[in-house]
Amino acid sequence: MNNPALPDVTAGADKDAPLKEDIRLLGRLLGDVLRDQEGAEVFDLVETIRQTAVRFRRDDDPDASKELTTMLHGLTRDQTISVVRAFSYFSHLANIAEDQHHNRRRRAHLLGGSAPRAGSIGYALDKLAGAGIGRDEVQAFFNDALISPVLTAHPTEVQRKSILDAEHDIARLLAERDTPLTPRERQRNEQMLHARIATLWQTRMLRYSKLTVADEIDNALSYYRITFLRELPALYDDIEFEIAEQYGPDDGAQDDAPKPHASYLQMGSWIGGDRDGNPNVNADTMRHALTRQSTTILDFYLDEVHALGAELSASTLLVDVTPALELLAQNSPDASPHRSDEPYRRALIGIYARLAATARELGVGHILRKEVGHAAPYLDPELFAADLETLADSLRQNHGAMLTMPRLAGLLRAARIFGFHLASLDMRQSSDIHERVLAELLARAGVEPDYAALDEDAKIALLLRELDSARPLISLWDTYGEETTSELAILRCAREIRLRYGPRAIRNYIISHTETVSDLLEVLLLQKETGLLRASSTTGEVMVIPLFETIPDLQRAAGIMDAWMALPFVANVIAKQGHLQEVMLGYSDSNKDGGFLTSNWELYQAELKLVDVFAQQKVKLRLFHGRGGTVGRGGGPSYDAIRAQPPGTVNGQIRLTEQGEIIASKFSNAEIGRRNLELLVSATLEASLTPNTASEAQTGRLHRFESVMAELSNRAYKAYRDLVYDTPGFTDYFFAATPIAEIAELNLGSRPASRKSTRRIEDLRAIPWGFSWGQCRLLLPGWFGFASAVHGWLGEGEREAKLAELRTMFQEWPFFATLLSNMDMVLAKTDLPIARRYAELVADVELRERIFKRITAEHALTLTILEDITGTGERLQGNPLLARSIQNRFAYLDPLNHLQVELIGRHRALALDPASQVDARVHRGIHLSINGVAAGLRNTG
Repeated sequence: MNNPALPDVTAGADKDAPLKEDIRLLGRLLGDVLRDQEGAEVFDLVETIRQTAVRFRRDDDPDASKELTTMLHGLTRDQTISVVRAFSYFSHLANIAEDQHHNRRRRAHLLGGSAPRAGSIGYALDKLAGAGIGRDEVQAFFNDALISPVLTAHPTEVQRKSILDAEHDIARLLAERDTPLTPRERQRNEQMLHARIATLWQTRMLRYSKLTVADEIDNALSYYRITFLRELPALYDDIEFEIAEQYGPDDGAQDDAPKPHASYLQMGSWIGGDRDGNPNVNADTMRHALTRQSTTILDFYLDEVHALGAELSASTLLVDVTPALELLAQNSPDASPHRSDEPYRRALIGIYARLAATARELGVGHILRKEVGHAAPYLDPELFAADLETLADSLRQNHGAMLTMPRLAGLLRAARIFGFHLASLDMRQSSDIHERVLAELLARAGVEPDYAALDEDAKIALLLRELDSARPLISLWDTYGEETTSELAILRCAREIRLRYGPRAIRNYIISHTETVSDLLEVLLLQKETGLLRASSTTGEVMVIPLFETIPDLQRAAGIMDAWMALPFVANVIAKQGHLQEVMLGYSDSNKDGGFLTSNWELYQAELKLVDVFAQQKVKLRLFHGRGGTVGRGGGPSYDAIRAQPPGTVNGQIRLTEQGEIIASKFSNAEIGRRNLELLVSATLEASLTPNTASEAQTGRLHRFESVMAELSNRAYKAYRDLVYDTPGFTDYFFAATPIAEIAELNLGSRPASRKSTRRIEDLRAIPWGFSWGQCRLLLPGWFGFASAVHGWLGEGEREAKLAELRTMFQEWPFFATLLSNMDMVLAKTDLPIARRYAELVADVELRERIFKRITAEHALTLTILEDITGTGERLQGNPLLARSIQNRFAYLDPLNHLQVELIGRHRALALDPASQVDARVHRGIHLSINGVAAGLRNTG
């Protein structure tokens, strides 16, 4: 019998009806809170603005535009803040409802007994088994793989923990409504939702002091508590279950299962170690990052061990234990006669005491539950895992295998995944700083008075000589400049952190703006000077990783890596790394440099060339994809992006950045987070093991497709560069028609918006560049130049044959299909009427009309070309859920954009009046609107 309180998820029902019901419920409750907290007048004002904005969108009504402008201009400062907050909170609440609906649909799919969904581990294993891939190959993959999402900070997405906690509660209460509830329980649930939304309204959404790196670290760690600490270990269990389901039980053969210590999915972080362009990152922030990370994981271990002590109450009067477990119990500081027959509890009291001692040694300031007695700290996390394994082994041997399942198995898994460091912290710095530091060291040591003036060959020769030399460059009795002192302190700190927290705590050093082999050798030499590289044995503790970012850098990447790996000294270092070398590719700067199409093509080309070079050098390649949230920065669905990688570029090794509101959208809900982690593993598994069975004809077509892409890329590059870099006044237009100036001015993050104190687009960081275009709803970095390229190519003759070729590319080539799919998503979020409102902020009418006209003409042409290739003029026809999601939220998102334009206009007018003072409420309103628009679009960062 159906419970009327449950959503109907049967095949004939409106599958989105529960989502609409949830959004209506949350919207109604937010309205009730608004009416109660701010009064009926503000509630009516919000609703009037919403309805007028809907009319503006639906009809492109000039009268609606005038009404809206007049209405917003007439708002008092306090009214403006209330209205911005109302629409911003609705964006957040709509996200919660959508996440719950994704979970609901997934459960309905699983309960319906349907075939595994694309992106699941079950789907990947079905596909591989069908292609003849056996258990041994799958298990070898998991034993050797490294899949690592790397969290990075984002200036607009550092939410306060109070907000995250309230939203987490709202998500939990919303999910509870899908279970059978009595009428009173349902009423109570709604009352609690009302209360939590009221809490949100009364809680300050944003920090108004300048954000620090410490704030960004704490924000990222909140997602570990919500998702990663429990969902990563659980996913490992699911994967083992799916392998057994696909290939049958392993018959007890140890080698038939993934190695217990094979931690193929691990977390990484840049927050606290990425100092490229961030003067606020130094040795102290690195220490702080590891202390906070270690505190987070040790708090988790202590809580879990304490809970295990309550659960594992087995008595030796009733069941035997292994000698190893008995010894562990005897070594416990617990001497209570009440537990003399409960060895598991005594052992866990001893483990807790050792963990508490470890926590204190690693800087944990407060331990909630005091241990029973003194115990020596664990020297490393492997010893902690070994003690847990002793418990598990004793249970398995004495009729207690099932008792490992509730908690112990997950804790043991967590210990192996997270260690005492939680996540590997990457270090990153720009190559020009390394050069300056070494130039000073070499000059002070009397080795070379002007290192920077040497040509590349001379630099390489000098650096190799110094790497071979036993004599240090650094003198303990000399003093160095501030920059040199800081950089050396950071490298020494990295060595200290590795000794303190284990080798996985820091294992990667990324070099931004890598342009030459000497850029890499310089970091090796700095590591030698600070004890991270033992030159006598060519053993490096931290891998040196080049980051190729701009279009020219990507084009040089394969040649640089070939020359790098050919150096005998380097070849020995790489051999000690397991014949593995990582290369990072930057999506953001290459897009800002060359546009959407050219960036994607040059990345594809660079990967293919790197595969060839690494194969010749017999070195395993691991690619690190520096992707942002927006498509213009390499964003889009990770599953599709990984599967669309060129053949040979994955091979069980992949790292990729996760940042901005993408972290919140992927990982602020535990179930959604687990699904996203599964997508990463599944896509990597498929991309690594799917046989390449292309026929000769298919290979020929691929070469032809690549030739077409090369031609289109050249044309797109010229079109994009002509607008962004060669059009007089474009920089002025950009700074006036987007909130870039406000993003830079309002100190929205710990990192400056620009690498230099200029208004040059070349110096602007890629995050604020892409983010600004997202805020004004043009998202230009995700599509501009494509249409001009295709239109010009088709116009040179044989239009129908060429168009047919593009259609074939879309049907047969995953790279091109993903490219168009991502562009389609961007265009669905692009809105020219809204963008026109931002363009009105450009005071120079001639400049405004000239540039906006070019942009709108390219946009119209892009829609036409996309329809010609794909056969549909509807956006997101292949993803109706996302299409409906975008349409549903526009009524609440559009007013935020209109309000942002109004607030920016006020702010800039005040700035022009020397007699006026900065209005903090206007600042606050702009900041709130930026957060709300980002939340509403979900991948604009």
